[in-house]
Amino acid sequence: MATEATGIDHPLLVDDFLQSRRYQLQLADAAIDDHTLVCLPTGLGKTTVSLLVTARRLHEAGGTALFLAPTKPLVQQHAEFYREAMTVPDDEIVVFTGDVKPEDRAALFADARVVIATPQVIENDLVGNRVSLRDVTHLTFDECHRATGDYAYVYIAERYHADAADPLVTGMSASPGGDIEEIETVCENLGLTNVEVMTEEDADVDEYTHDTDVRWERITLPEEVLEIRDALNEVIKDRLEKLKSLGVTNKTSPDLSQRDLNEMRGKLKRMMDNDQSDGYKGMSTHAEVMKLRRAVELVETQSVESVRRYFERQREAARSSGASKASQRMVADPKVREAMRKAESFDGLHPKFSQARILLAETLGINEGERAILFTESRDTAEALVEFLEASFDVRKFVGQGDKEGSDGMSQKQQQETLEEFKAGEFEVLVSTSVAEEGLDVPEVDLVCFYEPVPTAIRSIQRKGRTGRQAEGKVVVLMAEDTRDEAFFWISRRREKEMASQLADLKAATDDIEGAVGDDGQAGLDAFADNGGDSAAGDAETTTAVDTAATVDADDGDDDPGLTDFAAEAREGGDDEGDEETAATGDGDAEDDENAVVATAGVDDGVEVVIDQRELDSSIAKDLSTRDGLLTRLETLAVGDYVLSDRVAVERKSAADFVDSMLDSDRSMFEQVGELSRAYARPVLVVEGTNLYGQRDIDPNAIRGALASLAVDFGISVLRTEGETDTTELLATIARREQETRDREVSVHGEKTTKTRAEQQEYVVSAIADIGPVTARALLEYFGSVEDVMTAPEDDLLEVEGVGPVTAERIREVVGSAYE
Repeated sequence: MATEATGIDHPLLVDDFLQSRRYQLQLADAAIDDHTLVCLPTGLGKTTVSLLVTARRLHEAGGTALFLAPTKPLVQQHAEFYREAMTVPDDEIVVFTGDVKPEDRAALFADARVVIATPQVIENDLVGNRVSLRDVTHLTFDECHRATGDYAYVYIAERYHADAADPLVTGMSASPGGDIEEIETVCENLGLTNVEVMTEEDADVDEYTHDTDVRWERITLPEEVLEIRDALNEVIKDRLEKLKSLGVTNKTSPDLSQRDLNEMRGKLKRMMDNDQSDGYKGMSTHAEVMKLRRAVELVETQSVESVRRYFERQREAARSSGASKASQRMVADPKVREAMRKAESFDGLHPKFSQARILLAETLGINEGERAILFTESRDTAEALVEFLEASFDVRKFVGQGDKEGSDGMSQKQQQETLEEFKAGEFEVLVSTSVAEEGLDVPEVDLVCFYEPVPTAIRSIQRKGRTGRQAEGKVVVLMAEDTRDEAFFWISRRREKEMASQLADLKAATDDIEGAVGDDGQAGLDAFADNGGDSAAGDAETTTAVDTAATVDADDGDDDPGLTDFAAEAREGGDDEGDEETAATGDGDAEDDENAVVATAGVDDGVEVVIDQRELDSSIAKDLSTRDGLLTRLETLAVGDYVLSDRVAVERKSAADFVDSMLDSDRSMFEQVGELSRAYARPVLVVEGTNLYGQRDIDPNAIRGALASLAVDFGISVLRTEGETDTTELLATIARREQETRDREVSVHGEKTTKTRAEQQEYVVSAIADIGPVTARALLEYFGSVEDVMTAPEDDLLEVEGVGPVTAERIREVVGSAYE
């Protein structure tokens, strides 16, 4: 590659499209030789570094380049950039998201030179054996700090290192982790053995950055808002007293840390595992505390309107069927009702609203700025801010794709159009939730305003990266005094300093990293090495934050998530805003029940397991797909979760799901296993997990009765496993036994064993109105033949034991109605 100051010359790159920047060229030179983590500040062209490596690999090694980005908007943005920058034909640079049909992706992947995709789609295609990574010669993980836990990046990296003939990995992030251990984890999970760090202090980078003025403005809350908060805090204190009486905490202050709450939850979980009834009561109380804390957070840091909407959703949830006791108790509490009344009667605005307007007026009016971004954690607040500010400014919102009650999300097309209009200067203020943090190519702005501090270093750094790229920028953080804003402020400041120090340490120590490769071929960063490069042109930039903060309550899920659980103190998800990650992550293949199939498993070479794609949320499918000699195939199955041969299909349920499905009036477990037994000769039900008899308040004998009915009445083999790992081993064992040991042949629709005439008669009658095998035998014994059962009048049917008016009426309706 040329290093002239004007542009970069390469056969696969458009002449002079990329400005030649020395630091980028140096980073690309380092990344072409090893699996490399590239750390570069936001806005300085990490994407260009990866593009330079891709161009060289495709030119020198051939094959296919795969670029993974965590959100659909990012995928589209990168695709546009690559098509503009590369001489490769546009139709050979393909986009894979959940919008592309699975059956089309295999052919597209095989013909492509560059594939740009969301990781969920590639993960699904690997589990389903639709695509192969063998010929992928360069794999880029954008926003690679996400590569922790069970995020799709981790599985894809494992498969890539195992399957590719000539692998090369580049991981990119402006902020790879909150501490050395997190950076080490990312490198280990992606198999990165080299770390390249550039900071704004590097001479080659410094000329492309400008100072960003950061200031914090303290906001005093009005007395009416504090009264709402204090009323809610009294209820929190009362609930914590109850938890203290259970021995799971000795703290009753409403401002206790998230770490304390997590520890409580762990103790309650252990009590539940030991069949202690107080554990269930305590867990419900804990969930109530989480809901109340979310309400306090909203009224303190967001707006009274946000907490009004939150309470309304809680009231609706409490009135719904299957409502949690936590929701019902909370909305019925007198002090909570008092807080609700005060919120309803408050007709003012949170003082942050007027301060935000003043800041925008200064920036866009007095200082003649052109654009500003206002970030907030809450979609409710974003919408209220847009309504408040549009009288003074040309303002638009930018939120995630998920619809919520009272709030429509934005489609991918709407998001792209909004960003294009913002870049073009068609409006001046963008009010955004966390979506715009995630590396989108948001233009340079004159002001970034944080409506509230964010508690993670990565998210804070990424938001600030929206300003100060081409000229001096300004960041203002609004902080309500004596609230959680202050706690998050200090957490964020401390972590940013720690990250800056750690990156500096990382940069200073990179020479030793090549010797720190783990036994499995992935990096073990016992030491860090500096290959301190600098390299080429900055264009489409991408930076993301994903917060996987553990959600304690099942109906929560609202905050626009930030990064990888930096903190036990990170804000807990509530019930109202958690939609922004819809734009960011959820990109699996749509389920289509109308096209569901009854599948059979078996291949000529090896052992095959057919997996229902709805099982991808567990680790089982991914684990099975990595087993030697075992092939996996994804289908939307009409019955069962796993098909292990032409005669064996498995329905998997956790212990909690098993008990819940006993009570599900819409689709009972007996209906599910009945369908399974009608389709397969050897149906199996796996009940996964411990404490089966401690689920909910159900008499253990009722559960035993259900197990007995499944085995005796339905002929279902019921097997227990300890967890997902145990289930995986069991499924693999059964599949191998069926297909290798017994050499079962494969048929198109499964194969039932030959039934006796009596069994066939029982089968026919039991299928009528789902009456089941027991009642079917009673009917046949009473009437003597299938024909007589079918022609019997309703009054005669009522004479049979076990047949009531409803069943009799349904039999006559099914048998006597015209076929339509």
